[in-house]
Amino acid sequence: MSIRRLLLFDIDGTLVWGGPAKIAFEQALVETFGTTGDTAGVSFAGKTDPQIARELLSGIGFARDEIEAGFDALWDRYLGHLERHLVDRPMEVLPGVTDLLDALTPLEDVGMGLLTGNIEGGARLKLGSASLWERFHMGSYGSDHEERDELPGIALERARRFWGREVEPDQAVVIGDTPRDVQCGKKGGVRTLAVATGSYGADELHATGADRVVTDLASTDDVVRWLLAD
Repeated sequence: MSIRRLLLFDIDGTLVWGGPAKIAFEQALVETFGTTGDTAGVSFAGKTDPQIARELLSGIGFARDEIEAGFDALWDRYLGHLERHLVDRPMEVLPGVTDLLDALTPLEDVGMGLLTGNIEGGARLKLGSASLWERFHMGSYGSDHEERDELPGIALERARRFWGREVEPDQAVVIGDTPRDVQCGKKGGVRTLAVATGSYGADELHATGADRVVTDLASTDDVVRWLLAD
């Protein structure tokens, strides 16, 4: 099967919202490093999980080696807390997402992927709690690289291996809710669809130079036409 379009969806603020991830993350930080760092002063939007942890800890004086040494334990604890909390506080699916995925999933020449700052285990748990994980063939994650700008290239290579054929940057679209989603798409040479369902408004997203900005994903036919247009 040849792939006409590879769609790479962000998770938080794009597909789902809410949930207990921040609480689980803070619990894991305290258990691993004895502190959460300045969670009020560090924005999480559009960043990878490792980048967030590093900024929180380096900002209060932790050395790079100390942070690296604690990462494995941090992620194990985070996933354990996240899994437990999601039982009572599952992620909520954003408007239009289910209808859009229903429209795209049957198209055999459309690859459904993820491009997210979440570590892979966190992505699986979050989307699993909303019954969305099985909708996607592959993805690139914060556990693949700390810098989000590197994730489009990783996603393309992973897509090539998954489908056993070339998938070029001009065949891909990054769909996300933050300027960092747009930036990484541009760095990777792929088109970008910005969705104002997160912490950034439509005007802020237009200013990033995104190829298309929508208030949400509820206009299914219009969004599908744009995603699949040459």
